[in-house]
Amino acid sequence: MSAAKAPAKSLETRTKLLEGALRTLTEQGIAKTSARNIAAAAGVNQALVFYHFGSVDDLLAAACRHGTEQRVSRYRERLSGIDSLAELLAFGREMHEEEREAGHVAVLGQLLAGAQTQPRLAAATAAGLALWIEEIEKVLTRVLSASPLGEFVDPVGLARAVAASFVGMELYEGVDAAGTERALDSLEGLSLLVAAVEDLGPMAQRAVRHRLRKARG
Repeated sequence: MSAAKAPAKSLETRTKLLEGALRTLTEQGIAKTSARNIAAAAGVNQALVFYHFGSVDDLLAAACRHGTEQRVSRYRERLSGIDSLAELLAFGREMHEEEREAGHVAVLGQLLAGAQTQPRLAAATAAGLALWIEEIEKVLTRVLSASPLGEFVDPVGLARAVAASFVGMELYEGVDAAGTERALDSLEGLSLLVAAVEDLGPMAQRAVRHRLRKARG
């Protein structure tokens, strides 16, 4: 094998293992995500798990980031075009449906389950979620900068609250689909209230800001 082909083959094998790990998490769960099962899903020799990643935990950590980067990249352009909280929530709802159908919600659930007892996996899962939070924060910063409510909201903290809410709802849906739907409806209702404030005239907006400043102390 030529020197040029060797790195390409190595990259192909690594990618197969990353995708095999994600597929194993989806289909068999964290408890059965072993080197043998991952290698079988990837169609490669089990020894290559340790050759390329050192351990199953390291492979799962890399797979978490690999999968998240792919998903974030898929939605980044759409996120960049969002101009209101209502649009963000509508996008979140649509994305939730797409992610669930593709099996990515199941992967997230398994990663969060494993993260409770595996610190290395916890760090990788948190890093993966941070990629989502970074994109949501950009949207919120842009949207809130033009809103009369912008000065009262911390986009950094709100981005984490939004991400945590959607993670919770994605996991909660498995036990109460109707409750999850109602929660999403409630969030949309809040976005309508924000939109109503933004549609007020200048004097009314000043009055709202005055009351909020007073309440904030």
